[in-house]
Amino acid sequence: MGNHGTAPAAQANPQVETLMAVPHPTGADPAVRDLVAGLLRDIPDFPKPGVLFKDFTPLLANGPALQAITDDVVRRYAGQVDVVVGVEARGFILGAAVAYALGVGFVPVRKAGKLPGRTHQAEYTLEYGTATLELHVDAFLEGERALIMDDVLATGGTAVATCDLVERAGATVTALEFVLDIGFLKGRDALAGRQVHSLITS
Repeated sequence: MGNHGTAPAAQANPQVETLMAVPHPTGADPAVRDLVAGLLRDIPDFPKPGVLFKDFTPLLANGPALQAITDDVVRRYAGQVDVVVGVEARGFILGAAVAYALGVGFVPVRKAGKLPGRTHQAEYTLEYGTATLELHVDAFLEGERALIMDDVLATGGTAVATCDLVERAGATVTALEFVLDIGFLKGRDALAGRQVHSLITS
């Protein structure tokens, strides 16, 4: 992935430059966690009144921060996964970056009607409505190990539906990776028994 929207190297956060030199084979790097937390912003009443939306665009626009997140995830899963699955839409950005760095393929999970081939479908409940996700039936080789990536873990509805789609298509779910876990919505409870990791829990 290119460094679209990145600041020149001279403006890079010195905290990022420091953390990139220190290996963290397991768990999230605390410096990455702090960096990410400082780049997320809250947008109230979006997309509906009463919903507090977590805006990731400042994070995605910061090249060193995006690279730090990618490297942090790659340290956990190098050699352990065969494919990265990204959930529409921000999971596409994060997942594609991680897939590239791992040297594996990328598979999109999309909203209904967006994929051209034959698909599996899964309907789920959001914190502010319902929706349907789709995945191509031939997206995987049988038994491939999949890392699922998305930006936010909220109620867990999207994640559970994605796991269902991945497994119905013949792959196994190695782990689920999120940038932010909104803890009070208890999304992890819906994923009990699965390996789940997030950089930040709010």
